[in-house]
Amino acid sequence: MVRHAHGDGPAEKGARTPRLVDVAERAGVSIATASRSLRGRDGVSDEVAHHVRAIAAEMGYVPNVHASTLAGGVPRVAGLIVYEIGDPYFSEIASGAVRVASENGWTVQISHTARAPQAELAQIRLLRAHRVGAIVMAGSGYVDRADEEGANRELLDYQEAGGRVAVIGRHHLRSDAVLPDNRGSGETIAGHLLGLGHRRVAIASGPANLTTIADRLGGIHQAFTTHGLEPGAVPTVSGDFTREGGRDCTERILREWPETTAIVALNDAMATGVLSVLRERGVPVPERVSVVGFDDIQVAQDLAPALTTVALPMPDMGAWALEMALRPRSARPRRKTTGHALRVRDSTAAPVS
Repeated sequence: MVRHAHGDGPAEKGARTPRLVDVAERAGVSIATASRSLRGRDGVSDEVAHHVRAIAAEMGYVPNVHASTLAGGVPRVAGLIVYEIGDPYFSEIASGAVRVASENGWTVQISHTARAPQAELAQIRLLRAHRVGAIVMAGSGYVDRADEEGANRELLDYQEAGGRVAVIGRHHLRSDAVLPDNRGSGETIAGHLLGLGHRRVAIASGPANLTTIADRLGGIHQAFTTHGLEPGAVPTVSGDFTREGGRDCTERILREWPETTAIVALNDAMATGVLSVLRERGVPVPERVSVVGFDDIQVAQDLAPALTTVALPMPDMGAWALEMALRPRSARPRRKTTGHALRVRDSTAAPVS
């Protein structure tokens, strides 16, 4: 049973720095239990662990990570690999991971790779050199297994050496994974446009070598098939998975398919680029062209017009992935799929007949 503590709050200025034994005494648990609670180890109930962490925070206790490592413990630093930390999709994922790390007495070291397989491999090696206790891969996998071969070998070696790995997205890797509902999201967002009556739809797509793109396009094509339309006839323009990529795609769509009544951007960053070009060209949205995106980043509802998009729980995805990575390795990789939700806003309407 947990003995709830009362009395003094955090140590005043000049007071002795609280030690683990002080936390254990205040929380009414053994030193071993306090240590396991703060390190997120098995053998402690969630109630006890939460109580000990609350007492530690109240007392201002700061664990000595260096001493723990020298004593043979696992360094409580997790590596988070993203494509670009400035991308709102990844910054929201990072916020969830950082929250879980803080709750468990860990810190997060963030690396970004600019969607380059060799840079990804280099960052994994760097994190291993820094002896992180867990690695979370937050970027998409690659359609071609060969693009991930080096990273996969490195991560498998890391796991065999006792490291923990979790990924977000579909990867060619035997590890725990959080799987965003990209295909279902694609079917939903395309179904929304088709339900409004749009038939001249164009797609502003990201790089075709990413599994995220393949899955979202697969869902969109399924929606067209369900409505008796030929997916292969849908104009699809590829660009960078960024605002500038969205701009470039839109310029080409307007030039080559001027009759388009709706544009599907495969993420919200691209959708902001789509909207900016349409605004510059004097094309009214949604009266002349409807625009949709994916992810529901925080600024999506603040755009003008507010963006219709499909929401994925990005902060939760980061939190779930790190929670998986902090657990002991299981005999079979764990899988957690996300849901999705359609957010209908001002950027879509029925086409003008």
